[in-house]
Amino acid sequence: MENLFSAFILGIVEGVTEFLPVSSTGHLILTNSLLGMQGEKIAAFDVIIQLGAILAVVVLYRERFVALVRPRMDMRFSGVRGLWLLCLTSIPASVVGLIAHDAIKQYLFGPRTVALALFVGAIMILVVESMRRNERFLDLDDVTPFLAFGIGCFQCLALWPGFSRSASTIMGGMLLGTNRKLAAEYSFVAAVPIMCAATGYDFLKNYHLFSSNDLLFLAVGFGVSFVSAWAAVKFFIALLKRTTLRPFAYYRLILAPLVLIFWPN
Repeated sequence: MENLFSAFILGIVEGVTEFLPVSSTGHLILTNSLLGMQGEKIAAFDVIIQLGAILAVVVLYRERFVALVRPRMDMRFSGVRGLWLLCLTSIPASVVGLIAHDAIKQYLFGPRTVALALFVGAIMILVVESMRRNERFLDLDDVTPFLAFGIGCFQCLALWPGFSRSASTIMGGMLLGTNRKLAAEYSFVAAVPIMCAATGYDFLKNYHLFSSNDLLFLAVGFGVSFVSAWAAVKFFIALLKRTTLRPFAYYRLILAPLVLIFWPN
C-alpha cells in the first residue's frame, strides 16, 4: 500500500482533530490531497484509524467505562443508567445515519458542502459563546436522560461532513446547560459507541479492499492516531480551563476556503 510516512502523518491528523471542534474530515481531505493519496482504500483507511482515537478515549476515561459494566455507588454515570444515557445520545444520529448514509455520501461529501459545514459550525461556536447560559450541569454524574438525548439530537449535525461531531455535541451540551468542560468530556465519552458503530459499518463494507500487505500501514496509522488523540484530549481539557472555544471557530473560518482550494477534482 502507500508508504509508512503517509500513514504516520494521517494518524497524527486523525488523532489530533477527531475530538477537537475543527472537523477531522476537513483536515483529512487537505492532508490526503497534499500527500497525493486518493481512492476507496484511502477513504476506508481514514475511517479505520478512527479506532485508534476511540481507544485513546477509552484509556483516558477507563474508570468511567469500567463503571459502566461494574457499577459504583459513588458514580451516577455508571451501570445500567450510564449505558442508558449513552444509548439515548447515540440513537438519533444512528437512526438518521443508517437511513441517510448513502445520500450523505452522494450529496454532502463535496468541497462546497464540507466548506459550508466548516463555516456554519464556526458561526455556531461564536453564537453559543456569545450567549449568557445557565450552567446547571457540571459533571458527568449530573447528566440526565433529557440532556443525553438532547445532545444526541445535536450530534445529528455531525452527519454533515465537515461540521465536526465534537463541535455539534459540545455546542449542544452548552446550549442545554453544561459547562465547557462537561460538554467536552461527555462529547468524548459519547463518541465511543457512535464511532464504533460507524467505523464498524464502514469496515464491514470495505474490508475486502485490504490485504495482508496493508497490515503494517494500518497498524502505524492506528498507533499514531491513538497517541495523538490521547495528547489532544488532554490538551483540550486543560485549554478549556483557560479560554473559550472562539479560537477554534476562527481556525475553521480559515480552513473552509482551503478545503475548496485543495479538494481534488
